[in-house]
Amino acid sequence: MLDRRTWWCRGLLLLRARPCLASSRRGGSSRDKDRSVSVSSSVSMPSGGKGSRTSCAQPSPQKVTNRLISEKSPYLLQHAYNPVDWYPWGQEAFDKAKKENKPIFLSVGYSTCHWCHMMEEESFRNEEIGRLLNEDFVSVKVDREERPDVDKVYMTFVQATSSGGGWPMSVWLTPNLQPFVGGTYFPPEDGLTRVGFRTVLLRIRDQWKQNKNALLENSQRVTTALLARSEISTGDRQLPPSAATMNSRCFQQLDEGYDEEYGGFAEAPKFPTPVILSFLFSYWLSHRLTQDGSRAQQMALHTLKMMANGGIRDHIGQGFHRYSTDRQWHVPHFEKMLYDQGQLAVAYSQAFQISGDEFYIDVAKGVLQYVARNLSHRSGGFYSAEDADSPPERGVPPKEGAFYVWTTKEVQQLLPEPVLGATEPLTSGQLLMKHYGLTEAGNISPGQDPKGELQGQNVLTVRYSLELTAARFGLEVEVVRTLLNTGLEKLFQARKRRPKPHLDCKMLAAWNGLMVSGYAVTGAVLGMERLVTYATNGAKFLKRHMFDVGSSRLMRTCYAGSGGTVEHSNPPCWGFLEDYAFVVRGLLDLYEASLESAWLEWALRLQDTQDRLFWDARGGGYFCSEAELGAGLPLRLKDDQDGAEPSANSVSAHNLLRLHGFTGHKDWIDKCVCLLTAFSERMRRVPVALPEMVRALSAHQQTLKQIVICGDPQAKDTKALVQCVHSIYIPNKVLILADGDPSSFLSRQLPFLSTLRRLEDRATAYVCENQACSMPITEPSELRKLLHH
Repeated sequence: MLDRRTWWCRGLLLLRARPCLASSRRGGSSRDKDRSVSVSSSVSMPSGGKGSRTSCAQPSPQKVTNRLISEKSPYLLQHAYNPVDWYPWGQEAFDKAKKENKPIFLSVGYSTCHWCHMMEEESFRNEEIGRLLNEDFVSVKVDREERPDVDKVYMTFVQATSSGGGWPMSVWLTPNLQPFVGGTYFPPEDGLTRVGFRTVLLRIRDQWKQNKNALLENSQRVTTALLARSEISTGDRQLPPSAATMNSRCFQQLDEGYDEEYGGFAEAPKFPTPVILSFLFSYWLSHRLTQDGSRAQQMALHTLKMMANGGIRDHIGQGFHRYSTDRQWHVPHFEKMLYDQGQLAVAYSQAFQISGDEFYIDVAKGVLQYVARNLSHRSGGFYSAEDADSPPERGVPPKEGAFYVWTTKEVQQLLPEPVLGATEPLTSGQLLMKHYGLTEAGNISPGQDPKGELQGQNVLTVRYSLELTAARFGLEVEVVRTLLNTGLEKLFQARKRRPKPHLDCKMLAAWNGLMVSGYAVTGAVLGMERLVTYATNGAKFLKRHMFDVGSSRLMRTCYAGSGGTVEHSNPPCWGFLEDYAFVVRGLLDLYEASLESAWLEWALRLQDTQDRLFWDARGGGYFCSEAELGAGLPLRLKDDQDGAEPSANSVSAHNLLRLHGFTGHKDWIDKCVCLLTAFSERMRRVPVALPEMVRALSAHQQTLKQIVICGDPQAKDTKALVQCVHSIYIPNKVLILADGDPSSFLSRQLPFLSTLRRLEDRATAYVCENQACSMPITEPSELRKLLHH
């Protein structure tokens, strides 16, 4: 951590606003990428908000608008009626700050952030605070999901110079965009333990007028220190570290932090961490015959089961909330994010491959059902998120979780039917309440509800197995299953009549890529064409609406317009590294699910563009943003944490390995080695911060399997072999269809495919490693034995 004296200035108080729990919803500790923040568990967090939310279509009209009314971002539009003279991020604001010699107040958040709503309602609607900002500062508002580069640069500063970070992020900059003070959420006025936003503004205004030169000097020192600390390069290293060593260290660090009783890797709050679960599954596969391997499998499967049974999963409408406020996965922060759904669908599908337990695949299908119903644009794209807050009833201010919680009275009124055959008088409502832990007093403790807004309310969480609930009332298991499913459907229909949470209708290329993977992988595992079609439609949407053919560049964002149209900002917001990395991964997963080579061809084209725009030829690895796009920012960073989302460099390492497996192009394997070498020091120091990259390191040092199926893609015997491959958990492989056409895309990439023949005119599989292929296999059972071996 930087010495705080380097950024204090003559009595300017350290502006330690508490990080908001809703703002930390991108992760639970400093290990969770730029989306994660440290949250003090001793600080109680309010659950509700006031006022109303704007929708995708049109903000609610008030008196006067500011510049943000011309923006597309739902988050910026939520601030378009503030008395603050907001500017979007751009040269106009920077020129004004220089011309008028004023500091910039930068406020960063996103449209479904609970504490962003709070600060907007409490401070940015306040006329006096608006006057202070307009007279003495140039105020800039940024949607962190549109500009992750801006967010990451200044979050790096906030986390390095205070006790944590979060959203809304509040940072004060020089006109040259160098930060000198930072914090997160501020209440409008001073409290017993916290400085208020108005006081902060007055102090910074006075310091800027009286001690500006000292502020500028300290800001420059901090920026220089951050730049040195954040540099990632190969240096003098020639090769990456040992995969075996990194695997062992990463596993041991996870094992030490594991919650034996409830699963997961922290006390509270607890976040879904698909990158960790994915690492544990890979670790199990390569250590199956050891005690540690069994332990890794148990940790991952137990965590997934506890999450799925907990309140973090929406048992009525499906999908997962952002995180749990408690150790038991019981009371969630109710926001739902697209990137969680995409990754968790893959994690639960992998759990099914490994365990054969249909519980896991049912959860995955529920996640995808939720996305199809609630987060899908009619043209195939996927929306970003649903808010945690909503009005309990029309005309009432929003509260967190209002859409999702229940009283026992409501449940009893909806489910009054007597249950026949029970050993005691019982209604359907009482059966459901027993199974899901609902109580008349409510099952949310006061500690999780400091404002008392959820008093008497319940979150559904599975308390007993079906067998135990059935035994409790002397019923058959299938009878209980049917009654519970019928009850949940009735609650679902009743809930549809409640005011819905705000929908963030922004569509991000990166998160759409993760969702394409979610549908493609689950569809492949189950052999369900319908799910693969959702993935295909998502990829078509990306190509049609978020890809510029002339420059081969991805756009970062587009937005749902009226009447099912798709709109773009002008000028367009171009893609960042994560957009390319996650879309390329989605396309590779979609090729393996559909065996349509057009998706593989587009993946190669996007990888070429990614290499051109983001590769660091001097230090190795990829920068998060284009040099031109980030012009003026004090830092150009490389993402070095796998958190709520995997690091784009970790995903890129996997993509490069897979693309080499599909094409044989040596340049990509060389880039992968260089990337892994650049991140060597980070992996050696804290391997648990990069579990996805440790997986890529293992895949590189163990080499990928090329599983080639020679056959007609429409023939039953071909499909049987393909489905055999998809039914087995094999993370380090590429699946290739050789249809016998020497002019096909893959045959041109991999000439050896033309030497592989069908045996007796039947679909035939070959498993190739290190430029050597197995004997031909025509029976799925024989292929299964070989792949398991």
